[in-house]
Amino acid sequence: MKKSWGLLFLLVTAILSALFLLPIFLVVKGGFWVDGEGFTLRYLFSVFKNPIYAEGLANSVTIALGTTSLCLLIALPLAWLSYKYDFAGKGFFSAIVLVPMILPPFVGAIGMQQILGQYGVLNAVLGTNIDWIGRARYLGVILIQALALYPIVYLNAAAALANIDPAMDEAAANLGCPAWKRFFRITMPLILPGLFAGCTIVFIWSFTELGAPLMLNYTTCASVQVYDALKEIGSNPFPYALVFVVLCCSVLLYALGKCAFGRQSYAMQGKAAVAASTRKLTGWRSLGPILAFLAVTLVALLPHIGVILTSLSKPGAWYGTILPSIFTPDNYTEALGHEMTVASIRNSLIFASVAVVFNLVLGVAIAFLVVRSKIRGAGILDSLSMIPLAVPGLVMAFGYLAISSWLSNLEWVRNSAFWTTLFDVRVNPTLFLVIAYAVRRLPYMVRSAVAGLQQTSEAFEEASANLGASPARTLRRITLPLIAANLMAGLLLAFAFSMLEVSDSLMLAQQARFYPITKTIYELFQLLGTGRYLASALGVWAMMFLTVTIVGVSVLLGKKMGALFRV
Repeated sequence: MKKSWGLLFLLVTAILSALFLLPIFLVVKGGFWVDGEGFTLRYLFSVFKNPIYAEGLANSVTIALGTTSLCLLIALPLAWLSYKYDFAGKGFFSAIVLVPMILPPFVGAIGMQQILGQYGVLNAVLGTNIDWIGRARYLGVILIQALALYPIVYLNAAAALANIDPAMDEAAANLGCPAWKRFFRITMPLILPGLFAGCTIVFIWSFTELGAPLMLNYTTCASVQVYDALKEIGSNPFPYALVFVVLCCSVLLYALGKCAFGRQSYAMQGKAAVAASTRKLTGWRSLGPILAFLAVTLVALLPHIGVILTSLSKPGAWYGTILPSIFTPDNYTEALGHEMTVASIRNSLIFASVAVVFNLVLGVAIAFLVVRSKIRGAGILDSLSMIPLAVPGLVMAFGYLAISSWLSNLEWVRNSAFWTTLFDVRVNPTLFLVIAYAVRRLPYMVRSAVAGLQQTSEAFEEASANLGASPARTLRRITLPLIAANLMAGLLLAFAFSMLEVSDSLMLAQQARFYPITKTIYELFQLLGTGRYLASALGVWAMMFLTVTIVGVSVLLGKKMGALFRV
């Protein structure tokens, strides 16, 4: 049995290394090792010497810091109110505060432009003619991303607060410590690891977010500059150096945050020994928490409302007015009948389905190695499987492009139509899109499977083995049914986020017949006339799809859902 665990460990490690570490290695190699020059730092230094790229990196860092700070300011007070007080409709308000997760930030940019544009809703209300988005694209990117990503911080903060032993707070209160001082001296240090987990995901996500800056035409940031440099991949080492700098910035800022916050752990039980006592609020006293949840939710849903109204508006009928002057469902009919849209839905379903099958097999294998085996290195494998959450999707997509460029230049690939179709993203990106989706969403599957195995006693499996059942039969008849709910939650989340993956789709899909949904939304948005309205209709479909998925995952996992968004 020990030999079987060892072989499985080697196989899984080899697969992760090939699909995750190799792309990163090729990005690093491409920026430092140049044909005819050997090892050189010239291109790396040129990234910082060029004022345009230096400004782009600085803007990306400040956008990430601004987005993360705003998410924290929104999410932490709401999590605290939910933790301390019990009020009418608490369950409902705690659920609707997660609704903004159903819209990718770059789709929300369409709705926000309709609200804050020169002929948008805000100007119609104020009677002005100011292009709010045009004057503050930088702040617009921060706002759109924060309104979409704060639920990640909220989930982690709520889970961290739920794990605090209330005896610590009660002991401090009995010693005369005021409430505000208890919060900063006891509560905050105890929940810092949870906050750091959520803020890390938000920071890296916003640092390399490609869709929202593209939609708002904000080009002076690193992600858009990398996207613009794609045409030079394979012929110029500079794009590799730029992507390497983006990767280093992400890792360095994560490491600094880990040193500053992640290491501050305090002795405490894994979860609270008793449930925290909440203060019951009735009558007018309950209005404070209710209004706080409602205000945040309504503001966060503005992009969603904008997208929905745009999708229902007749082209040209929402111009300088609060609401569209003519409503029509024709955009949905035309969007679903558009040849690009139908193909993109089919493509996304195929790519995401194959990716989650791969996730299921690899995720369950990693979970068994981490939880059931005693093999050395299982902890390292667990950490390696979670790192894709901390590595920007932009970097991974560029790495897969580098692999494709390298493979497609091999003579035996160039001379074979089959291998060219398989390995050259310019001909067919299917293989690399499936791999990119699978690797990027593998952490959700691993964390879900690990949680399920940790909650399932080994006694059932041992009893099955003692009765003569083979390991495969035990796995199929005992273990998998017991952890089915956890696996379904991981599969749903991985499938939904794969369907709506932005960076990989925008960078890897280069032919219209292989466009996934997100690439099609972006391309439709660029079309004059009905493009914005068709893109909004397709965006509403994406919202509905994610809504069903997130509700299903919430039902299956409950408060443990926040664990899926941790590094």
